[in-house]
Amino acid sequence: MFKTVFILIFCSLSFGYLKAQDNPANALNMDEGTNLNVLYRNDRLGKIYANTRGLGFLYRRGKHITAKKRSYYEIDFQSLKHPKEVKISGSAQDKKRFVYGKINQVFLVRGAIGMQNVLFAKADNKAVEVRYSYSIGPTLAFAKPYYVQVYRAQNNTGGQVSPDVVKFDSESFTQDSVVGRGSFSDGLAETKIYPGASAKFNLSFEYAPYTNLIRAIETGISLDYFPKALPIMARNPTENFIITFHVGFVFGSKWY
Repeated sequence: MFKTVFILIFCSLSFGYLKAQDNPANALNMDEGTNLNVLYRNDRLGKIYANTRGLGFLYRRGKHITAKKRSYYEIDFQSLKHPKEVKISGSAQDKKRFVYGKINQVFLVRGAIGMQNVLFAKADNKAVEVRYSYSIGPTLAFAKPYYVQVYRAQNNTGGQVSPDVVKFDSESFTQDSVVGRGSFSDGLAETKIYPGASAKFNLSFEYAPYTNLIRAIETGISLDYFPKALPIMARNPTENFIITFHVGFVFGSKWY
């Protein structure tokens, strides 16, 4: 389910970017983006990234304050896995792999405001510009109970009946009794929200051949804090602080 949503968002962002490129006002912006001395006041971008705990996508809208400094706001969506998660092949008919011991499937939604500064500006259009940025803002963690398929009874001939879909319970099941993962919709109504806060520091390497485009590789570190600790895996400590390292591909455009 997450992969499907991820692909849809990526396609939407790409379509929006292509529409912006079709706009004559953007296409004819000051020598079509070949002049390094032109300052575009506005920009918008998308970022697809992977970090040490999951995958995500981000939308950012920025505005220049000076030639080398810009402010921005952003929102991003990310899956959050536990470091000890290991997927096991299911033996149920649908063969869905599952994570034994997982009690919640967690997704993060972050909003933030930040500042970006240029460390090393481009000497020409073929060069790379290095920037650093930092942001802070609220975070919401959505914890959906993890449902699994288990066999609980046998039919009259001694064979196993269709598996039941139940919430994982580390006190009741052994690894052999779980035969597959439930569907994503199982447990949606039981989703709990954990409010928190996040802070990020990024380094980006911008290499677009035109100044009115954004193409960059961005890496950095994120810190998320939750006053009420997040439970993800059974028999493991719940987490208040979550530190992750990320790297992602950035694409977007600039205009006046």
